Amino acid sequence: MTYCVGLLLDDGLTMAADSRTNAGVDYISTYSKLHVLQPAPDRLFVLMAAGSLATTREVLDRIGRDLDQAINPRPSPYQQAPTATLLNVNYLFEAATYIGQVSLAVQNEHGPALRQAGVSAEASFILGGQIAGQAHGLFLIYPQGNAIAATRETPYLQIGESKYGKPALDRLAHTGLSLADGARLCLVSMVGAARSNLSVGPPFEVALCPRDQLSPSHLLKLEVGSPDLETISQSWGASLSSAFFALPRFSWEPGNSQS
Repeated sequence: MTYCVGLLLDDGLTMAADSRTNAGVDYISTYSKLHVLQPAPDRLFVLMAAGSLATTREVLDRIGRDLDQAINPRPSPYQQAPTATLLNVNYLFEAATYIGQVSLAVQNEHGPALRQAGVSAEASFILGGQIAGQAHGLFLIYPQGNAIAATRETPYLQIGESKYGKPALDRLAHTGLSLADGARLCLVSMVGAARSNLSVGPPFEVALCPRDQLSPSHLLKLEVGSPDLETISQSWGASLSSAFFALPRFSWEPGNSQS
């Protein structure tokens, strides 16, 4: 399994993903799940994936093939150049729709055989980015191919093992955070998920994408033992412990001023 989270901020986007993939307790491996796609100078896409690794890899391969066909048209016995690619969409929601269609096509192709083997072909994605002249945005693309957008009221989106990383986001996420604070919040959410679920773990990848820059300002890969990751994890744990022991005493406890 995996965990990915994205934040829609006034200043841009912060997106983070873990890299752990497991097919049982005795088979754990690492694959990158955060992918930066810049098919032209006027557009930036960051795609994160959760679910069937085979599905997500083929979706990425098909996106790359479609871009290649659009840039270098040539006859193909398998597929003509599609009407939509990440190179020619004009709006971010069109990019989300296109990726959803590609994902659904891959699932429909392999799903029946996988279901017979008791394996799911489903995958979900978070797409963030910006096209010049349009606002930056963040979309969650469901396995069924449809998508929803992050909003000012709900500025974060999650896929994968999301429940353990959600409490910090519910309390702290808002669009006024700086990109750096957004990255710290994403990592705090990651640390919470990893502590409670062994299927989530580092390396953690983080992308900071300033509004209107159309390229990431920072791409981080935090390995186990990374000083930045260790500092954030230890500081967050100490802060939670301190806050807990500073909670008001019950009225019946010894030493309470109201007892």
